[in-house]
Amino acid sequence: MFSGLVLATGVVSARAARGPGLRLAISSELGVLTLGESVAVNGVCLTVAACTQQSFEADVSAETVQKTTLSQLASGARVNLERALALGDRLGGHLVQGHVDGVAEVLRSEPVGEALRVFVRPPAELARFIAPKGSICLDGVSLTVNASQPAAFEIMLIPETLARTTLQGISRGRKLNLEVDLLARYAVHWLESSVGPESSGGLEKALARAGFVSEPNV
Repeated sequence: MFSGLVLATGVVSARAARGPGLRLAISSELGVLTLGESVAVNGVCLTVAACTQQSFEADVSAETVQKTTLSQLASGARVNLERALALGDRLGGHLVQGHVDGVAEVLRSEPVGEALRVFVRPPAELARFIAPKGSICLDGVSLTVNASQPAAFEIMLIPETLARTTLQGISRGRKLNLEVDLLARYAVHWLESSVGPESSGGLEKALARAGFVSEPNV
């Protein structure tokens, strides 16, 4: 589990094919890691397979190659890095699993003072999980959704985020690993199951059964 607060950026020093997957070697300033620990690389949870004081290696499975942007990383590419949370750590961002739901695309950006407003198009099937003032994780960075429409949502990148992450070079057409908010995923799943063909009463009764609203009058 992660928080979406990037601890450091790293540089891909090498990549090698491993069947349908690949192995990445990444130089970083995370310090000495341990074999088997989890590290988020651009928002993707990977397992440390080898490490030195200045670098680590991790395998990327065929599934991850298919569903994230990691397969597009070339030697020299910068990546956002975060070590897994320890119990008792401050949760400054939001709960992030490192399980990417899909790849989003930057539509456009515009400066707002020293900040940057960015408009992002998510995969259509993920739009229902994105709500104004909710949380979203893009390339491993925890962000707040400023506004949301079916085809796009808006975020604001403050100077601190621009300085500490790879989002400083964001531009139109860039692909980003997107993970929706964990709570939104389960809330939507529960609601869709509750108002499905096998249930009766629709959304209002489903919310009433959960105690969120009063039981509707029949």
